[in-house]
Amino acid sequence: MKITGLTTFIVPPRWCFLKIETDEGVSGWGEPVVEGRAHTVAAAVEELADYLIGKDPRLIEDHWTVMYRGGFYRGGAVHMSAIAGIDQALWDIKGKALGVPVHALLGGQVRDRIRVYSWIGGDRPGDTARMARDCADRGFTAVKMNGTEELQIVDSHDKIDAVLARVQAIRDELGPNFGIGVDFHGRVHRPMAKVLAKELEPFKLMFIEEPVLSEHAEALKEIANHCATPIALGERLFSRWDFKRILKDGYVDIIQPDPSHSGGITETRKIAAMAEAYDVAVALHCPLGPIALAANLQLDAVCYNAFIQEQSLGIHYNTGSDLLDYLVDPSVFAYRDGHVAIPQGPGLGIEVDEAVVAKAAEAGHRWRNPVWRHADGSLAEW
Repeated sequence: MKITGLTTFIVPPRWCFLKIETDEGVSGWGEPVVEGRAHTVAAAVEELADYLIGKDPRLIEDHWTVMYRGGFYRGGAVHMSAIAGIDQALWDIKGKALGVPVHALLGGQVRDRIRVYSWIGGDRPGDTARMARDCADRGFTAVKMNGTEELQIVDSHDKIDAVLARVQAIRDELGPNFGIGVDFHGRVHRPMAKVLAKELEPFKLMFIEEPVLSEHAEALKEIANHCATPIALGERLFSRWDFKRILKDGYVDIIQPDPSHSGGITETRKIAAMAEAYDVAVALHCPLGPIALAANLQLDAVCYNAFIQEQSLGIHYNTGSDLLDYLVDPSVFAYRDGHVAIPQGPGLGIEVDEAVVAKAAEAGHRWRNPVWRHADGSLAEW
């Protein structure tokens, strides 16, 4: 079997899909994308295609090694996301060729289903109690929300009070055992992060996410000493080498690699295994499309320390198209009792509606994250 072509599709709302074809008629799909840099990642896929055309798609580990180590410059969001989508598609091909799901090729599943959570509140969080109630009524048992709006490096306590009020409203509506994750989203700098983490302590959150940006990991020690809430981090880390220091330092309780950014199934499996050795949980990052979610679930199936899965159905970014729109059979992601079943179909376990993808790619997208500014005119972290 030989690879004959790689084709990318830039599709709404903000995704990039990849199809890899072979001379035996077996094709695979991946989702190589950096949100806001989809075209850049597609160009990186095209560059990597020069090596892959004519190769046996089943030699996944070797291809991953060459794509990563075969260039003088390596790593980072664009490179690792391009590798990620290719890797997902190669696993899809291998599973389809053998007639088994990817998780069967990774040693077999350790669970039948995994808990999922839903996003609420939008970029500037509001109406969180009503949205959380709506999620609960649809069977979800956990939600995640952005904690704050723009926050200066040192800011007034009224903005902290606003976060607390939103979380309190959810607790009042849904009780003490409903799962709540609060994402600081890199908007909170060290001086305010330790304040906010401490003030959120009474709400018994599922986790706080990215209390500071990953480049400020040295601040995690102080934040961890201000609260007992589990700290989650990792969507902006892209390889096992990026995670090495985070795991060694020991202040993160949950890692959140994104298999469309962190080198695909091959690399993310290794990252999860590293975390297991440190007794750290995994909650894979996935505010993306159906191919990415399918790849996540293949990993959730085999990673003992995975405990919950992000998914994008109805997320505020999904305008024009949503998670299920590109699937022949959307029921593969049917959520029941706050969980989703591990797909059992061959490969990634989904069938992409290529006609819908091709039509959507005619429109494409130019999604960019917003650029925010503080009242004094300086740039605010989004």
